Amino acid sequence: MALNADVNKLLPLRRKRDAQEGGDVRVKRDKTDVSRLESCLDQPMDSGSIHEVIKYTPSPLSAKHYDVDTTEPISGGLTTLDELLSWKRSEANPFNVATVPLAPREPPLADCPRRTLLSHDMMGGYLDDRFVQGTHAEAPYAFYHWQHIDVFNYFTHLMVTIPPAMWTNAAHKHGVVMIGTFITEWTDGAAICESFLKDEESYRAVADKLVQISHCYGFDGWLINIENSLSEGALKNTPLFLRYLTDQMHLRVPGGLVLWYDSVIDTGRLLWQNELNQNNRMFFDACDGFFTNYNWTEQNLEWMSDYSGITGRLADVYIGVDVFARGKVVGGKFETNKALEVIRKHNFSVAIFAPGWVYEAHEDKSEFRKNQDKFWALLSDYLYVHRPSLSLPFISSFCQGFGKALYWRGQRETERSWFNLSAQEIQPLYYHTELEGGAWLRSRGCPEDAWNGGSSLLLDGLIPAAHTSPVCAKIFSLHVPLAAKTLVSVIYKPSAGISASLELKTTDASLCTHMDIQDVQLISVTPEQLDEEQQLFKQFSQLCGSFIPSGWTVRCSQLELRGCALREVCLSIRRDGEPEDTPFSCRLGQIMLLDISSLQVPPELIQGLCIYDVVWFRGVGSSLESTSPGLILNATLRWNYPTHLVQHFRVYWRRLRGPDPRIPAGPLVLVGRAYSNLYRVTELMVQEPPGLMELVVEPVIRKDFQIPENHWGRRSLSYTEDST
Repeated sequence: MALNADVNKLLPLRRKRDAQEGGDVRVKRDKTDVSRLESCLDQPMDSGSIHEVIKYTPSPLSAKHYDVDTTEPISGGLTTLDELLSWKRSEANPFNVATVPLAPREPPLADCPRRTLLSHDMMGGYLDDRFVQGTHAEAPYAFYHWQHIDVFNYFTHLMVTIPPAMWTNAAHKHGVVMIGTFITEWTDGAAICESFLKDEESYRAVADKLVQISHCYGFDGWLINIENSLSEGALKNTPLFLRYLTDQMHLRVPGGLVLWYDSVIDTGRLLWQNELNQNNRMFFDACDGFFTNYNWTEQNLEWMSDYSGITGRLADVYIGVDVFARGKVVGGKFETNKALEVIRKHNFSVAIFAPGWVYEAHEDKSEFRKNQDKFWALLSDYLYVHRPSLSLPFISSFCQGFGKALYWRGQRETERSWFNLSAQEIQPLYYHTELEGGAWLRSRGCPEDAWNGGSSLLLDGLIPAAHTSPVCAKIFSLHVPLAAKTLVSVIYKPSAGISASLELKTTDASLCTHMDIQDVQLISVTPEQLDEEQQLFKQFSQLCGSFIPSGWTVRCSQLELRGCALREVCLSIRRDGEPEDTPFSCRLGQIMLLDISSLQVPPELIQGLCIYDVVWFRGVGSSLESTSPGLILNATLRWNYPTHLVQHFRVYWRRLRGPDPRIPAGPLVLVGRAYSNLYRVTELMVQEPPGLMELVVEPVIRKDFQIPENHWGRRSLSYTEDST
């Protein structure tokens, strides 16, 4: 694996406050004081208000789980064996629990003959992505080509790497398995292995903790990387540890996966083989798959193709490709496609290590999207598109989980750049393709404008004068069973001189088995467009809100099909005028499909909203307008609401009463977006005491209907100075 990086040098800096400059009043954290930890159970549910006496005392929040300066929730791994063995679910980080279950996909991973694993190793790990609720980031790294990969491994050189929840959420939406890393290295690693592989009780204790951690945090398995020599006793127990861990993962975690990295051989010596052979087969036989080292040649692959120890499990061998091209390797960098060509020629799976090279090795981070799209386009001939299997309502605004601004219904909600992969929506297909007669078409994410989130899908290209038929842009490849009557909505901005309409490709749902699914015949259908005066259009507009910002076009259509499943979503683009070379662009803001029988607001209310783990200090708030010191509130909100119904929650606050009773209550002010039933309010500047404020949570449901305010959650907080 890659060399260690100096993590302390590479972590993105948070804004620091100088007590002399900002008048900051706070104290260092007392790691032993847990008496002030609170929970919802401490608050009476029959009361709409709680009271706080302001005290600038040490916070009991764990420095492992909360940023020392801001109390923001953060993710991280475990560094020692003692830390792993003492891990308890009751002390786990509640914010780092993934909220999105692993979506089914077609074909299922077990039926995929040539798989693609991505091992994400970047600059020591836990960078911008360690901030569980997202962060301000001018040029973050993100991944959005999910349709091409099957397994995502979050890799660092900590002993136990727990994937940040935002990565797990994004992977799971697309049916991609997420695995963490358990690694031991060099002399210290050998001592760790001697300790936990000494007997059955010890290796089972470690395996049990790894299973508990993955189950608690909602990810799917582990890459096991023992990069140190093993004694005879430790070696004997290693396959037993692997088998026990694999069996327990399969038992406790649906879709659980355990992979072994090519390192130690059957003598206990650390000796990378760059292939699966008799020297390391004992580890392969004890788990779900084998990840080879990177310095292989085609001769290694030819030999493995005939190796009897691999019979029936060719797809379980992942040939490692180091994108940084360190050592004697095939391909790498923008020639990684050369490695994949050889690997696919011999029908093996592939493990692409450190594809963040497209970001890390290029100084101009503004070129990141361009470099990433180029990299994956070069590989596309050797990758296989899988379909996430989803249900209605289906909605995507094409948000990639980061942007220059945050948009809501076509308008800028915040003006600063941001990053949060939990906000990433189902991703479209990205490509650049040459068509007949000189026509071309490109699909890419664009942060310059959006309907919701941080980006839209920009389709641009050229329709030559001789090209009389429409250009068909494939947007999604998926599997969605349709209702008897389905409402289809598209929001877009076309350039002048073109017309655009959705084209859906469907098939008989009963034919969509997992056998020979690529051979299922697709039928193209164009939904019947609704007139704005039709009752269905009016009903839909009333539920969603009729305000449409300038420039955006909304088209609603009705589709009547029985027993059908949606397989592809395409946009048909046609020239309006006389035949001539026509450059075009069409910005897609949102596509949505709804069961017409479900056109109503769900009856559920946000319930049980509570406020706890309150921390006060004086300083400058997090908003751009904050310039002078004031009273800062930090607090955790928790509530109950069915998360499968929502895209996200909007969290607000407002002033109800301050020290001057003549000043009326203030308006609702947006604090942020939450992607679970838990949110940490941080660095919120509030009125001087005594004061009364209200915290409010609005559900934004997947159907995109506006929810009445009496369904929102509300809780008021009064506060006074400590008089002691």
